[in-house]
Amino acid sequence: MQFELRQQVIEPVRQTFTPLIKRYGDRPATRYEEGSVGIQSTEHFHYRPLWDPHHEIYDADYSALKLSDPDSYTDPRQFYYTPYVVNRATLHEAFGRNLSYVVDRGLLAKMPQSWQDLVAKTVLPLRYYESGGQLISVEGGRFAYGTTIEQVFTYTSFDRIGNAQILSRIGIALGDNSDAVLATTKPAWLDHPGLQGLRRLIEQLLVEPDWALSNIGLDLCDRLIYPLLTAHLDEAALLSGAGAYSLLTQQLGVWWTDQRKWLDPLISAWVNDPEHGAANVEVLQATVARYLPQATAAVIDLAQEMDALADVGAEKFVASTADTVNVTLRASGIEA
Repeated sequence: MQFELRQQVIEPVRQTFTPLIKRYGDRPATRYEEGSVGIQSTEHFHYRPLWDPHHEIYDADYSALKLSDPDSYTDPRQFYYTPYVVNRATLHEAFGRNLSYVVDRGLLAKMPQSWQDLVAKTVLPLRYYESGGQLISVEGGRFAYGTTIEQVFTYTSFDRIGNAQILSRIGIALGDNSDAVLATTKPAWLDHPGLQGLRRLIEQLLVEPDWALSNIGLDLCDRLIYPLLTAHLDEAALLSGAGAYSLLTQQLGVWWTDQRKWLDPLISAWVNDPEHGAANVEVLQATVARYLPQATAAVIDLAQEMDALADVGAEKFVASTADTVNVTLRASGIEA
């Protein structure tokens, strides 16, 4: 008996879902597109909630910032669940290796005492800043209109918990594998004068009813804090015999770079929206005018405490960074 093997190519009847064909044309879609674009619920809702009867359960009016086509914004990183988890697992594994290196060689104990105090009294309490940031971000994950927008805020809320965990693990290592140092961070966050400006800002943002404005306010503060932690203090640590600090905050810098990849395009989408752009700009300018001076004053208070502990030039850097933030906002169409 003789067999003849033949190859037959079966063309799929459909290359993707109908909403994606209408938007992008009849082409194969990416997994990100299939799981993100065109799936926002728009009708056939359940009853309106008693706590807010003026809005549907999914409603664009939860924020003053709107897009005429929410699906026009997509995450440049193309994150859906699996690539997000793999990416962040890699980041935290890298931090774990750095932490093991520092602990095995006793590098934290070898830092100057002034730097140990700076980390314990001004950096580690920021895990509560990150905890507040998680709640602010997850509000965007719940109330944002458009799945592509909801996703990025949900993922960044996970990131905030991860950042808090990084700071907590540094605190345990600084306490020689105990909570001795970490236990001081909550009283510092609640009572230390240099941290009360940040605490006040975070608490105000937590009760801001507009999810987008609360996240813009948080971002304005991030733009001051993260360059301070991951650029200025990094360089100062290397010049002051505190290289362990640079190793342990490296992943926070990686996260901050990644954060800008999706947030800057979203702000640009709001500013340049063909239907709502002008109104969005007015709202953004009012939000910046409200929160940027408060954020600057709060981070300067923190920087002054850093300078009192280790004389690292933090206050001057924050003032300069605030000017840079203003320039960046103007370039994006937002007059501060």
